[in-house]
Formats: sequence, structure tokens, C-alpha cells
Amino acid sequence: MKTASILKDLDFNENKPAVQVLLETDSSKEIRIAMKKGQVMKEHKTPYPIVVEIFEGSVNFGVNGESMLVRKGDLLSLEGNIPHDLRAEEDSVIRLTLTKADSAERVKGVADQKE
Repeated sequence: MKTASILKDLDFNENKPAVQVLLETDSSKEIRIAMKKGQVMKEHKTPYPIVVEIFEGSVNFGVNGESMLVRKGDLLSLEGNIPHDLRAEEDSVIRLTLTKADSAERVKGVADQKE
């Protein structure tokens, strides 16, 4: 058994979304993304399907140029190779589930992109 906490050592970065791997299993990786209000993850895509949970806050989630507001408690799934972007409407904590084949470094690279 492995355990992790989405709230333990939670730290917001003033300049960019903070990305941290919380847990790895044989089939997936659980990632925490902490975004301060107004922070953006520019349009990007992943080669694999993902699941996104808004744990705290609200985020404008854009898919193929259309945007929807997702709030605390909302879940969404996205197939691979779908362009998407995020903008935090308030300080937000996001749980991202990646397949084992995907890379947390890829997510960190997206967070590092300048607006």
C-alpha cells in the first residue's frame, strides 16, 4: 500500500503553477498542480488520456478553443492528443491522473512556459 496527501506540503509558486508527483502506482501517476489566481498553463496536449479533478478552487479549462469553468469537486477526462489549456480563476489545487507511460516532467514543462 502507498499513501499520499493532496494537502501535505502544499506550496503555491508566485511565478508559475507548482507541479508535484504525489504517488506512483504500477499503472498511474497522481500529480498535484497548485495554481494561484490568474496563473495559466498554455495550450498543450498529452499523448495519453488524463483525468483531472478540481480539488479546491475553480479553473477555466479550455478544450479545442472552447472554455468551461470547472469548480471544486468536478472531474473531467480527456483523451490523448486533445489541445487544452487552464487558467486559475482563484487559488486552485488540481489532481491530475496520468498513465504510467506519461511523464511528470512533461507537465512541469508546460507549467514552466511563460504567458
